[in-house]
Amino acid sequence: MKHGSVSTAKEAGVNKEPEGLPAGRVTHRKAAGGRFLVTGANGFVGSAVVRALMRRGHRVRVLLRPESDTRNLEGLFLERVTGDLRDRDARSAALEGVDGVFHVAADYRLWVRDPASMYAINVDATRALLEEAWKGGVKRIVHTSSVATIGRPSSGDIADERCEARIEEMVGHYKRSKYLGELAARELAGDGAPIVIVNPSTPLGPRDVRPTPTGRVLIEAARGRIPAYVETGLNIAHVDD
Repeated sequence: MKHGSVSTAKEAGVNKEPEGLPAGRVTHRKAAGGRFLVTGANGFVGSAVVRALMRRGHRVRVLLRPESDTRNLEGLFLERVTGDLRDRDARSAALEGVDGVFHVAADYRLWVRDPASMYAINVDATRALLEEAWKGGVKRIVHTSSVATIGRPSSGDIADERCEARIEEMVGHYKRSKYLGELAARELAGDGAPIVIVNPSTPLGPRDVRPTPTGRVLIEAARGRIPAYVETGLNIAHVDD
């Protein structure tokens, strides 16, 4: 299969029967809803977004690299575009004919020796995808940012999305790249793009198969392998919420 081509889930080696759907529901006809692209669909949060869309009767298209681990997509009937988010042709094929985009893909590593690829995905490819979706006529775009981009109020009150952080507060390349990616999304939204930004914190729940860096910390803590700890707090939410 060429990069940027669209295949059904069956052709891509993913089972046809959708998980979590009532028996008899048709998931590949437009009568029940629209068609949505989900990037990062095989990941922990992305696979939850896929299931939420399918439960509402929508068709889902996913953009996956050839080597992507698809365990989180087993049992789902999907349209698959094989390619890399950084590749323009792959993005074009993935965006063709969709009603909306949920951009969940990100390079999520707490430490990286060479951060170039992280910025290429979390900033450059993100901006390109959002802009191409907007200019291609996509009606609704949801960009998944991070709680890391939210600042702390000087008053000591509880922070929310109105509390803006500064780039100087971003510790590490992951947080810095997510900050710059959100900044790109905000700039496009300011120009009129139909972009909504969400800032998830610490999701927990099923299908964290890799696991994520956050999930790995929790596993190590449960096994008694954390040599030290700091006084801090976490905002925890179930991944399906």
